[in-house]
Amino acid sequence: MSSWILLPVFLPVLSGICLLAASFRMHLAQVRGETGSGFLMWALDRKKLHTFVMAILGITAVLALAAAWTGEHSVTLFYLMKDVPVYFHIDGIGRLFVSIVTLVWVLAGLYSLAYMEHEGEETGYFGFYLIVYGVLVALDFSGNLVTMYFFYELMTICSVPLVLHNGSREARMAALKYLFYSMCGAYLGLFGIFFLYKYCGTLAFTAGGSLNLSLMQGNEGILLIAVFCMLIGFGAKAGMFPLHAWLPAAHPVAPSPASAVLSGIIVKSGVLAVVRVVYYIVGAEFLRGTWVQNAWLVLTLLTVFMGSMMAYREPVMKKRLAYSTVSQVSYIMFGLALLSPDGMTGALLHTVFHAVIKSALFLTAGVFLYMGGRTRVDQLRGIGKEMPVTIWCYTIVSLGLIGIPPMSGFISKWYLASGALNSGTGVFEWFGPAVLLVSALLTAGYLLPVTLNGFFPGEDFDVAEVVKKEPPRVMLVPLVIFAALTVILGVMPNGLIGYIGQIVSALV
Repeated sequence: MSSWILLPVFLPVLSGICLLAASFRMHLAQVRGETGSGFLMWALDRKKLHTFVMAILGITAVLALAAAWTGEHSVTLFYLMKDVPVYFHIDGIGRLFVSIVTLVWVLAGLYSLAYMEHEGEETGYFGFYLIVYGVLVALDFSGNLVTMYFFYELMTICSVPLVLHNGSREARMAALKYLFYSMCGAYLGLFGIFFLYKYCGTLAFTAGGSLNLSLMQGNEGILLIAVFCMLIGFGAKAGMFPLHAWLPAAHPVAPSPASAVLSGIIVKSGVLAVVRVVYYIVGAEFLRGTWVQNAWLVLTLLTVFMGSMMAYREPVMKKRLAYSTVSQVSYIMFGLALLSPDGMTGALLHTVFHAVIKSALFLTAGVFLYMGGRTRVDQLRGIGKEMPVTIWCYTIVSLGLIGIPPMSGFISKWYLASGALNSGTGVFEWFGPAVLLVSALLTAGYLLPVTLNGFFPGEDFDVAEVVKKEPPRVMLVPLVIFAALTVILGVMPNGLIGYIGQIVSALV
């Protein structure tokens, strides 16, 4: 029976709904002046709430990884139309993405146990946190384009409350912006799905694509327009120009662990959607050498440079990291747009490495906020004297994002540059690596000053007044793990490269 793979989807979703019900009941009890009882009183106990959340996350993580790595299971939920099932099917790319999601979600959840005391409204936060995890597992396990689109939209709706959490005017406006851009992108994606349904033999994900050559003959032009709309639409979630503006608005106002999963994981849902459309539905060969590929390459490089430049100029720490995500995720999109084996390998490697690194960076920004209310880069002078372990973790993952060996980011950027040089894409063969190099220098310019000013604050800084105070252990442990992974994946990348190579060989 393959139906057991539904457990890692529905267990966190149902658990999250229970927490939301408890949160709603608490607010109602406060309005009525009631003391509450039963599950309500249990949910008010922080220790019991934390135990419940981590137990559900732990059990679901085990179930999700077991489902992913024990064969190619399939299960049908229902039929939208006679020939369009909504179903799950586990394949190589789904295994990779669900593993990344699970790693980051568990560690960010652990971090949240301490951090969310600072933010408040923990029951509601953890309710949505569990629901979004279940929806992301479903998204990664989707077996066809319709199923993926269904859970892609559901993920957007369920993640809006993470942005909206503190209820401020800024948070409300950011949440509306996130929703507006996401919906615009989703409509462009849906537009493309209608055309692909007509011209594909099946909407099931098929390595190399499933276009029906006899049906599409003479209709290549409209198909290219439809695919380009899908690239723009799903690229919105990945922060690709021109639908990128939601990201630097939404990430800074969300609680820091929510910012970490938004930037490290949820933006990757846009990457996964693009991979599915290009490599599993239309096929790389259909786009190679067309105006769609050239336009896509232009947009990705424009986003890489623009995001890096905006991050370099931004004084607010979380907003700086948000602009950095705009840039770095378009590294991934650039690799995918090359339609070459090395390019796609670099893109998938950078998907993994960026998820680890950017999650750590946002969690570090949360430490600055939690421990001293510091939100701006110019407030971090001498921070390395105060919390050296935290800043060393920050430094290690920063070097990884810049692409300094032996950190993991060097490996993915090497493949991206190599993929461009051997891609046969004309001017992009040299222009792409040049833009990536400039972006790397800008990345160093906006990340390393925190380290330099943190450890070397200058002679006028009174070191004697510094009190060493690292964050609580549940916040520090995820940072140490992410920093260790940044080094380990850079020193010993062969296993991951080999697995990704197997996926790529079947697609390009």
